Amino acid sequence: MSQAARAIRILFVEDDDCFREVLAADLSNRGFDVLSFPDGASLLSALDAASDADLILLDWKLPNMRGIDLLPRLRRRGINLPVVFLTGHTPSTHENLAFDRGAADFIDKTRGVDVLVRRLRRAIEVGTATTDRQLDTPVVCGKLVLRAAVSRAHWNEVDVGLTVGEYNVVHLLVSNAGRYVTYRSLYDRLRYEGFLAGAGALGYRANVRSVIKRIRRKFLAIDPTFDEIRNYSNFGYCWADPRMPPTPSTAPDED
Repeated sequence: MSQAARAIRILFVEDDDCFREVLAADLSNRGFDVLSFPDGASLLSALDAASDADLILLDWKLPNMRGIDLLPRLRRRGINLPVVFLTGHTPSTHENLAFDRGAADFIDKTRGVDVLVRRLRRAIEVGTATTDRQLDTPVVCGKLVLRAAVSRAHWNEVDVGLTVGEYNVVHLLVSNAGRYVTYRSLYDRLRYEGFLAGAGALGYRANVRSVIKRIRRKFLAIDPTFDEIRNYSNFGYCWADPRMPPTPSTAPDED
């Protein structure tokens, strides 16, 4: 059954019983199918429920296992659904950490259910569009093999361990191998077009640099000679084309 023909299904993890029941009821009244869990362990023990879910909504502060720590465990289990954090914690460090871990969105509980509904639908639309663009045929670029259907990247036949967001960045760079991709384009691939985060109009650049550093570290852990990602100061990044030597115009890293 297509998503358009059924209710959007959400897996909702929240330890506050009252808030969980109220919000689940509000979302149900707005056409969502909500399956609720009181903590991360309950969700992990029922991952079969994720087989036909569309999105996971996580409270940041959960007992025993924070939502931000639950996210990578879900990814290691092969759960690549969009994850949205719902939280009363608004520091930019929390927001940046959520996005660095591959979250689709980060929403303050005080924004209200109407804003939450719009953001949830947007996160699902973006995730669906990304899936629709993916091909089952692996993308091969030198030592790198990208498997879009499962959002996995292999370097020298070793899984690099990228999050979905990191995979999307690498996929965009490789799709434009030898050409620089702007900070804005990379950030749009991480979130969605026009999303704003960070301090100031160009604050998103710091988030992109942070993601690129983390991607590099993961590749370098497998291959200390890895040097495929190049930076052009104040513009963006490129993936070196293995079919041709670096051009003289290649700028040194600013990071």
